[in-house]
Amino acid sequence: MYTLEVREDTIRIPAEYIREGQSLSQHVDRLAHQAFEGKFDDDDNFVIVTYDHEMIGRGRIIHGDGAIYQNVRFKAVLFRLDSNEIVDGAVSEVLEFGAFVQIGPLEGLLHKSQILEEPVQINQNEGKITGSRSGSQLSIADPLRSRVVTLSLNTHDPRSSKIGLTCKQPGLGAHEWLVNGGE
Repeated sequence: MYTLEVREDTIRIPAEYIREGQSLSQHVDRLAHQAFEGKFDDDDNFVIVTYDHEMIGRGRIIHGDGAIYQNVRFKAVLFRLDSNEIVDGAVSEVLEFGAFVQIGPLEGLLHKSQILEEPVQINQNEGKITGSRSGSQLSIADPLRSRVVTLSLNTHDPRSSKIGLTCKQPGLGAHEWLVNGGE
């Protein structure tokens, strides 16, 4: 789910940052954060944070652009989800069709048909979902263990990625249910 990697990539340093008497290195951290964080890489890892940015060699200026393209080495904390992975998260929102679950930096949908092996009653105003027979409850901020059943990542807009979850297997559900031997 989370990994720490040392990476190398290139950032663009705009021409307005090139001033006599100023060091380019003072801009590298901010530009690297903007270039890499909060985005998916080519391997569908979500880059959460980068740090320890270090310029490698001299940058290149491309004719007609005026900016410097600088290679940098840095450490990156990455988040990755895979289909069928078991994940822990917390209920972030309850709606009439189910609940959204915060999983690291992303949100997944837990449809009401995938919560319990029984019909559920949803009280959107109170932010609660209750099993009709068992009385098992799920509320906003409750920790939850689920399995990723569908995964459609939008690498251009991570917030619009579609992640489908289920709790309808042994060992899955609200942490309280698991501890108390419920569903």
